[in-house]
Amino acid sequence: MALHSFFLKADWPGGRNSVGEIEASNLKTEVSIPPEMDGPGIGTNPDEMLLGAAATCYIITLAAMLERASIPVSSLSMESEGIVEVEQGVITYKTIIHRPRIILPQACEQKQINMAGKLAEKAEKSCMISRALAGNVEIKLKTDISVGK
Repeated sequence: MALHSFFLKADWPGGRNSVGEIEASNLKTEVSIPPEMDGPGIGTNPDEMLLGAAATCYIITLAAMLERASIPVSSLSMESEGIVEVEQGVITYKTIIHRPRIILPQACEQKQINMAGKLAEKAEKSCMISRALAGNVEIKLKTDISVGK
């Protein structure tokens, strides 16, 4: 069994509306509470970072699955949305919606189109971030698969 460790350093200079910094091996940015939650909105925030982790894990997992299945891809892109609920002062990350867009070459076969759709579903269940969030944050997919020219 292989274990991988990832490290992040965080500095926070004060109270709720301060601006902190985080740094990992390939990430360095300011962080604060987003303006939607009455924060200063400087740098990124935990909500965006969780969405970013879920989205990048999903799209990388999907790309790997498509490649292993020998499904040629002309374009793979995605938009994701995170929905956070604030009720009586309690903040809850409710839902993440991934909207992957897969464009396959004109010469692809119907079975490849069908398999791309199945893999889009499987990737969400296989991504380690999706598995970590399971039971806490609902993850929805709205997949768009088309054939290019």
